[in-house]
Amino acid sequence: MNKQVQSSEQPVGNRIDERAERVKQATSNVVASTRDKVDQAADRVEEGLHRATDKTAEAAHKAADKAAEVGERSRAAYEQTRERADEWLEQARDYVREKPVQAVAIALGAGWLLGRILRR
Repeated sequence: MNKQVQSSEQPVGNRIDERAERVKQATSNVVASTRDKVDQAADRVEEGLHRATDKTAEAAHKAADKAAEVGERSRAAYEQTRERADEWLEQARDYVREKPVQAVAIALGAGWLLGRILRR
């Protein structure tokens, strides 16, 4: 009788082992599939971050180039304005040297007029 019990249990044990093996295989397949999907998602995120970083760096370079260009134009305008002011100052000095009496009269008249305007 023991032999009959053992022989009838053997197929049940085999079935349990087979089913356990199927569950293990299915679990391994699901884990592998999930791992692949996570890896793919991570790759897409990484690519997106790289593109965003590249675009940000490109925009920063453009902004820096534009700032340098504006700075250069500003320096050029400053130099040009300074040269004009120096020219006007030199012309004023030449006028005062050539016509000192008229220059003093003009300065007095301008001072008097400015004083009248500022009093009001």
